[in-house]
Amino acid sequence: MVLSSSPSAVPAAARPERGDNYKWVALANTTFGVIMATIDSSIMLIALPDIFKGINIDPLKPGNSFYLLWMILSFLVVSSVLVVSLGRMGDMFGRVKMYNLGFAIYTLTSLVLTVDWLTGPAGAMYLVVGRVFQGVGAAFLVANSSAILTDAFPENQRGMALGINNVAGISGSFVGLVLGGILGPIDWRLIFLVSVPFGLAGTLWAYFKLQDTSPRRPAAIDWPGNITFAIGLILVMVGITYGIQPYGGHTMGWTSPTVLGELGVGAALLVAFGFIERASASPMFRLRLFRIRAFSAGVLSSFLAAVARGGLMFMLIIWLQGIWLPEHGYSFSRTPLWAGIYMLPLTAGFLIAGPVSGVLSDRFGSRPFATGGMLVATGSFVLMEQLPINFPYWQFALLLLLNGLAMGAFASPNRAGVMNSLPPQHRGAGSGMNSTFQNSAQVLSIGIFFTLVIVGLSATLPQAMSHGLISEGVSKLVAARVAALPPVSTLFAAFLGYNPMAHLLPAGALSSLKPAQAATLLGRSFFPRLIAPPFGNGLHTAFDFAAGGCAVAAIASWSRGKRYVYRPSVTAAAPSVDGVPEGVVAPERAEV
Repeated sequence: MVLSSSPSAVPAAARPERGDNYKWVALANTTFGVIMATIDSSIMLIALPDIFKGINIDPLKPGNSFYLLWMILSFLVVSSVLVVSLGRMGDMFGRVKMYNLGFAIYTLTSLVLTVDWLTGPAGAMYLVVGRVFQGVGAAFLVANSSAILTDAFPENQRGMALGINNVAGISGSFVGLVLGGILGPIDWRLIFLVSVPFGLAGTLWAYFKLQDTSPRRPAAIDWPGNITFAIGLILVMVGITYGIQPYGGHTMGWTSPTVLGELGVGAALLVAFGFIERASASPMFRLRLFRIRAFSAGVLSSFLAAVARGGLMFMLIIWLQGIWLPEHGYSFSRTPLWAGIYMLPLTAGFLIAGPVSGVLSDRFGSRPFATGGMLVATGSFVLMEQLPINFPYWQFALLLLLNGLAMGAFASPNRAGVMNSLPPQHRGAGSGMNSTFQNSAQVLSIGIFFTLVIVGLSATLPQAMSHGLISEGVSKLVAARVAALPPVSTLFAAFLGYNPMAHLLPAGALSSLKPAQAATLLGRSFFPRLIAPPFGNGLHTAFDFAAGGCAVAAIASWSRGKRYVYRPSVTAAAPSVDGVPEGVVAPERAEV
């Protein structure tokens, strides 16, 4: 079945003229939409303790880890799976139409999440399902925003426009940390309600002001490809998610038959997806785009950079909340908000470097800035590894700023290089492909970072935990039980801003101790000093991995070659897709 989109298959001459200010309207609206979507990707992280308290559920009890994981990851998993399909639909039916639909879905779902009247597991499941639909709306926005901007801006300004849009989106994830910490303690529903008036305004603004400016491409929907890709990617990401959970007597689930089955079947479906796309007359995933070196190198370096940094935020938050902030006088309940505040230098780096590098890449090309950003990021991770666990904050802040500057210098030029290399009729699909690689890499990165840190904790934490508890009067039997708990329970306790020992010790264990001993166990110093050495071992390994990932990303980025911008070809020999000339990729200017 071929779905027609004839209203927009109108020749360019017949479409309404746009004033020069339209590009700025498109930039403002799409940046507004993307930053809202990315704020909601992280706003729950800091507000989770308030949410679980509000719906009356303990996420650390056995069986409740499902709700904890999927409140965090459902948004990211759904947007990763759908973004390619929705970008392709934008090419077919109109990018602005799909973008507007995303704004409407996102706003309505935010309102629905606000009115969760249920408690316990039912209330938690309500939020998980709501986050899934919120992720659908965000996927519509992210999939089509880059293509809308690429259509609206001339070649010599796309780096600047995409830089502002991309960096605003990345920084939104860090702004969400602070907003969650501020709004959650007031009322957990505010973290969803705050999006409703802004979402409504953005929806109306987009509906009345944005225009579809590129021809739509009528095509059949690639159902076999869409279904195979969605199921395969979901299975892989679910397998990664549960791989960090304990299984049987193991600290992690990588040996679980279920996890291995999910990863194996998911990988097999993704391989099958590649063969389906090669045979499809109208494929969802434009594999031919990978023939464009600037596109393939940009997507690969984006994937590697996301793998290197995706789990970083979780590790830094646990470092701050579980160790550094309590050691510096902050109660565990206050650590979520202050962790977000102390992470702001990273956001500042993104905000400074992103637009500047985007503007410079318009003049000098993407390669020097994207490659240089990854090299500096490599150095920043090496320097972070040299920090003591109880660091002077000014040193930590400077390294966060350096890392943010490096990532911002990479992200904007890389996105501009990717989008400039794409044929106009495939910008939605190409943008979606890039976003899918980037988002799925973040899930993979979370699994890798948690695995590395848990391995480090498993080596020495049980012995340190047992010895520390016994020295404060806890019985050997109780100490052995607590020491045998999976390390991930310790990480989640620190991450959620709970008093870890209050949750790890069984009921009644504290009442049998002297008041001074109980006060020591629940104090701000006992847990941080207990966990600091084993956590540091795992963290150093994680930083080594991040540095290696950024170094490989730098190599991939450099391999893109000189600056390339898509140039249409009218020769008979030019390859085509759907009967439309694919064009050639030609250098606009030599690298300086």
